[in-house]
Amino acid sequence: MSLKHAVLAALLEGEASGYDLAKLFDVSVANFWAATPQQLYRELERLSEAGLIAARVVQQERRPNKRMFTLTETGLADLVAYTAHPPKPTAVRDELLVQVQACDAGDTAAVRAHVRERMEAARGKLARYERLRERMLDGRDEETYLREADRVGPFLTLLRGMAFEQENVRWGERALAVLAGREARRTAGRTA
Repeated sequence: MSLKHAVLAALLEGEASGYDLAKLFDVSVANFWAATPQQLYRELERLSEAGLIAARVVQQERRPNKRMFTLTETGLADLVAYTAHPPKPTAVRDELLVQVQACDAGDTAAVRAHVRERMEAARGKLARYERLRERMLDGRDEETYLREADRVGPFLTLLRGMAFEQENVRWGERALAVLAGREARRTAGRTA
């Protein structure tokens, strides 16, 4: 997947400034696609030049003027065509997993600390995602929301992001328990 299609999909929500999109990427799209504001602004320029989005300037008195972006018919057609192609398989590239793979030969205490950090980050994301979920539901239960909402894609991707972070916490708990057990056996073996 490219940033191009993530931006086009985000603009399905309606007109947005680059700043709005950066916040959206940070809050709701981050569960499946990460982009820095600089990458996002460069992509907006490319998409505008390609005619996939349209930009208009909004004059502001006490702030710099801002550009608002909308999806064009060409951009929507590109997004529709994109959804028809099978996605590439997911590939995991996770530095923490390389460290865990090598922990028996390395600093196990540091690796355990990294696992704990990952778990805390996952818990933080889960808390943010839960707040976003509650805002999206707006007092409705999930089934009512999924039946009545104009668009369900953002909610379904949010659920996937939540499941991913929940699994990060579960895996971290298991990994820490295994590493602690191995450390306890090693320590007991040295004192025996």
